[in-house]
Amino acid sequence: MTQIKGWHVLMWFCMAFAVIIGVNLTLAYQAVRTFPGLEVRNSYIASQSFDTNRTAQTALGWDVSATLTDHTLSLIVLEDGTPVAPVVEQATFGRATNVQFDETPEFTFDGQALRAQVIAGEGNWNLRLKLRAADGTLFQQRVIVEVAP
Repeated sequence: MTQIKGWHVLMWFCMAFAVIIGVNLTLAYQAVRTFPGLEVRNSYIASQSFDTNRTAQTALGWDVSATLTDHTLSLIVLEDGTPVAPVVEQATFGRATNVQFDETPEFTFDGQALRAQVIAGEGNWNLRLKLRAADGTLFQQRVIVEVAP
């Protein structure tokens, strides 16, 4: 039987810490690599007009929802229960945690909803929107997309 000596213990100690450090570095790299980025560049400046923008946006009275059926993304904007077609200034459809699959859908209004063809599957999808109302009010929201079975 082999006797355990001091250098054996040191070797196992160093190997254990090398594995721990290696795993931590790998996870940190993956977290930074897949992070989609910031919502705003300067949160202080964005906060200066937040309440005013929120009040104007709430005054529109819009109920906004999005559904995904097969490869059709439907954006439903209701004002007092009636579908409306605001101007889509910016729309980004993608995963909540990864920008790799982000798309910019081209919406068309069919009288009931704004619809666009997208490449998507099951999972958690978001639609980040900037819509402009007829009165010029900017509506910004991140909508969680419901995926139809």
